[in-house]
Amino acid sequence: MATFHVMSGAQHGTQPEVRKISIGEVWDAFWLGFDDFREQPSHYVFLCLIFPISGVALITWSSGANLLPIIFPLMAGFALLGPVLALGLYEVSRRREAGLDTSWQHALDVRDSPALPAILAVGAFLLALFITWILVAQYLYVSLFGPEPPSSLSAFLSQIFGTSAGWTLIVVGNLIGFCFAAIVLATTVVAFPLLLDRDVGAVSALETSFRATMTNPVPVAFWGLIVAICLMIGTIPIFAGLAVIMPILGHATWHLYRKLVAR
Repeated sequence: MATFHVMSGAQHGTQPEVRKISIGEVWDAFWLGFDDFREQPSHYVFLCLIFPISGVALITWSSGANLLPIIFPLMAGFALLGPVLALGLYEVSRRREAGLDTSWQHALDVRDSPALPAILAVGAFLLALFITWILVAQYLYVSLFGPEPPSSLSAFLSQIFGTSAGWTLIVVGNLIGFCFAAIVLATTVVAFPLLLDRDVGAVSALETSFRATMTNPVPVAFWGLIVAICLMIGTIPIFAGLAVIMPILGHATWHLYRKLVAR
C-alpha cells in the first residue's frame, strides 16, 4: 500500500487539469521568478552556492582522475538534476504566493511534505537519466577514439577539434544530449511543483508534465530554450553565475506551474 501511495498519491483518481498558455505567459513566469529572487536575494544566493561549488568540484575531480572526455557530459548532465535540486526554491515561491514567511530556513520545509516519497521517486528517475547520459557519452567517446584516455588537456582539445572523429563526437553527442534534456523537460516541467502543491503521486506528476508539454509544445520548448541560455550564461565565470541563475529559474518554474496547471 505504501508503494501504491508513492506512485498514485493521496489524491489518486483526480487528474490535474492542464491549461493552454502562450509564449507571453512563459515570459511572465520568468519575470515573476526574478521578482521572487529580488525580494530576498541574499537568502537564495546562500542556498544556491552548491551549484557553482559543485561545478568546480566536478571539473577538478574529472581532471585529477584523468577523465577529461566526460567533463562536458558531467557539466551538461548536471543540469538534468536541476529540477530536483531547486525544490527549496519552489517551496519559497509557494510560501510567498500564500503570504507566508519566506525566510531561508523554510526552503528546508520540503522534508516535511506528505509527498516526499513521491518526490524522491521522481528524483531517482532523474538520477537514473543522469547516470545513463554519462554512460552513453563515455561509450560514444570510446567507440570513436578507443579506451585510452588523452595524455593531456592540449592533446584532448586537438583530438576533439582537429579530427573528423572529434567533430562527429561534438555533433552526435550534442544531439544525444538534446534528447535527454527533452525527456527531462517533457516529464518534469511541472512535476516537482505539482507534488509540493498536491500529493498526486509520482506517476501522475510525470504524466501531468507530459500532458502539459503536449498541450503546449511551443511554450514549453521556449521555456527549455530560456533555461538552456540562462545555464550557459551562468557557467561564466567558473559557474559563479549559477548562484543567481538557478534561483531565478527555480522560482520561475513555480510560476510556470501555476500557469500550466489549473488550481
